[in-house]
Amino acid sequence: MMNQAEQMWKAIIRKGLQKDADFKDKLFLQPGASEEELNHLQETMNVTIPKEMKELYRIHNGQLWDIGSQCFVGNLTLSPISEILENWHFLNEEFEGDELEASFDKEIKPLLWNPKWLPIASNGGGDYLCLDMDPTDEGQTGQVLYFWHDWGNRSVKAKSLFEFIQGCLEESDTED
Repeated sequence: MMNQAEQMWKAIIRKGLQKDADFKDKLFLQPGASEEELNHLQETMNVTIPKEMKELYRIHNGQLWDIGSQCFVGNLTLSPISEILENWHFLNEEFEGDELEASFDKEIKPLLWNPKWLPIASNGGGDYLCLDMDPTDEGQTGQVLYFWHDWGNRSVKAKSLFEFIQGCLEESDTED
């Protein structure tokens, strides 16, 4: 029986194939993450990774970006665990949002950057899709938000990673 993560990957690929017969090859999907890699991520960030993320990453440890590669959903490339850690370290050391006007949903702690956010995907322009492992009491651990490098808006996009992906898959493509 196929688990939900396998169903998500199949749906992502099925939708992409509707536009590009080479979509799956152009995703540059990586082999699944090992338990050691997942544990290293949890230990380094001092968080417990949501079950959905673990299941998704056990199948494919993100994508390698290359010229001509496709995004897994929307305009996002799913980061391998090594890149999640690299981006997380970078954001912890370098992000300064002093000049940004902040706006937060009540489910998100009022921080422009929170070291308990897992930057799991990016758009290549300095913006990241994050899983919030440190929400407010009104939020939900693992909720999905965008980290915009040049905009202080922090809002919940979905309650979970699979809910976010499903929403992206259901969006109609307006670029056609």
